[in-house]
Amino acid sequence: MFKLNIFFVLVLIACALGIVTSQHTARKLFMALEREKEIERKLDVEWGRLQLEQSTLIMHGRIERVAREHLNMIVPAASSVQIVSIGSAEDQSNSGNLGHD
Repeated sequence: MFKLNIFFVLVLIACALGIVTSQHTARKLFMALEREKEIERKLDVEWGRLQLEQSTLIMHGRIERVAREHLNMIVPAASSVQIVSIGSAEDQSNSGNLGHD
């Protein structure tokens, strides 16, 4: 009977150590999860800020102003603008290539 009691005490100690170890592991994993959630929140805020910045940067008026002020570009006169359609450009390039074959 004494040996059986010793056996049960050892099993009880092993189970208690297993529970303590698993709780410790669970707490460590929970802390890691909370850290990752905090990083996710920070990245979400940064993503929103970057999207706002991008929408500001791609506005047509801003692009035109930067081109005019920093690059000294101007809008050409309507008489200087030449419109080329894709089909006619391909036809011209194909007809030009035929003579070289």
